[in-house]
Amino acid sequence: MTRHIRHAGFFCALLLVALLVNAARVQVVQAPEYDRNPANRRPDITRYERPRGDILVGGRPVTGSKDTREHLRYERTYADGPLYAPVTGFASQLYGTTLLENAEDGVLSGSDPMLAPFPLWNDFTRARSSGGHVVTTLDPAAQRAAFKGLAGLKGAVAAVEPATGRILALVSAPSYDPQPLSGNGTAAARAWARLTADEDRPMLNRAARQTYPPGSTFKVVTAAAALDAGVVTDLDAPTDSPDPYTLPGTRTRLKNAARGCADASLRKAFTLSCNTVFAKLGVEVGLRDMTATAHAFGFNNADLAIPFPVARSTFDTTLDRAQLALSSIGQYNTRATPLQMAMVAAAVANGGQVREPYLVERTTRPGGSVLATAGSRGVRQAMYPSTAVRLRALMREVVEEGTGRRAAIRGAKVGGKTGTAQHGLGNSGMPYAWFVSWAQGARDLTPSVAVAVVVEDAEEERRDISGGGDAAPIARAVMEAVLKSRDRAPGS
Repeated sequence: MTRHIRHAGFFCALLLVALLVNAARVQVVQAPEYDRNPANRRPDITRYERPRGDILVGGRPVTGSKDTREHLRYERTYADGPLYAPVTGFASQLYGTTLLENAEDGVLSGSDPMLAPFPLWNDFTRARSSGGHVVTTLDPAAQRAAFKGLAGLKGAVAAVEPATGRILALVSAPSYDPQPLSGNGTAAARAWARLTADEDRPMLNRAARQTYPPGSTFKVVTAAAALDAGVVTDLDAPTDSPDPYTLPGTRTRLKNAARGCADASLRKAFTLSCNTVFAKLGVEVGLRDMTATAHAFGFNNADLAIPFPVARSTFDTTLDRAQLALSSIGQYNTRATPLQMAMVAAAVANGGQVREPYLVERTTRPGGSVLATAGSRGVRQAMYPSTAVRLRALMREVVEEGTGRRAAIRGAKVGGKTGTAQHGLGNSGMPYAWFVSWAQGARDLTPSVAVAVVVEDAEEERRDISGGGDAAPIARAVMEAVLKSRDRAPGS
């Protein structure tokens, strides 16, 4: 009898071991396969069983979570959705995540291992921590000023702090409300269909994910290259530039919108925005040095992320001399995001140094303790400090005496550069109006903000479209908002 009991016990032990081995096989070995199975809803149910962490602007959450009491329990909500959509993106139970919601999904959803007090235990139990929060660098006043300035227009604004690279505003118009996309019902599907069919592409982040020909705003880069290379040593010396200028190796004659560009000095050419002078300067600098300077400013960098990826701004490295002349005035294949052109203005304002831009100041645990901070960002020397000083003077003259007068701010030093970029087949498209600028408050030791604005569909007649008329007032409003925020800040 004892022998039979012993055999039965041994058999039961084998069954128990088999059950444990099978459970381990299912939960460990085959877990990834089950997780990928479309029929398995457990990962989604687990993902949405807790409120999602928030994205904060100026210390205030601009996102939230709504308890739906359904299987996918918590649904994303947005405060001032269209205002911050180019930053937050959306978090949808049907369509996934974009922009910050995507780049910081691990923190916001609670899946980041750093949020777990006992990571190994969470891996074993497959539990998920509560979502952390993402604190942005945005200045709420600057964001609202940019959004208001672009009301009814199509375009974008990017503003950065020159000394640090902190992004103060990132606006794209037209925008959209991410809220209707959050759920998983027919309303979300209808919203998705409407937004994706919209010819104005409201879900496109034009400030960071769309490139444009920068037009005359690129002359800041060309001027920097010419000064650094020693092609120009005296800002007031004639440049021996004909008007019109025949592109090298062709019969194509380049003309100017302004008068007085023939043999103009760099100072005068910059103020009047003379195409002929800068096209000739680009050729004299040469492809190698023009490419090196553009690269130092950030062009051709495919790895820029803020933390979501930024579209690559381009300066063609395989140009003949005629193409180089056009590229040096921001045409031909030269393309830039508004964020890139804000970096160009910021480099001038920051003594020639380019700080990598960033959008996240820090991430925190649900209770508020710091999880990670932005840390130091990469820095490059785009031009000699002496060149930056001279360019700051040139940009100030554009605002004080030239085409950028509408960007002037009482009591502040403001520098800028206007641009009108041709595009489309045979330049048939409505020109883009550009303005890049920086501003320094009366009590500031260095410039506090650099801004780039592009307007795709200016309201004037084609011949009247200009960066100074259409884009400069928007830049002015953003710069004023930042300077006023600095004045109100404690200890300022």
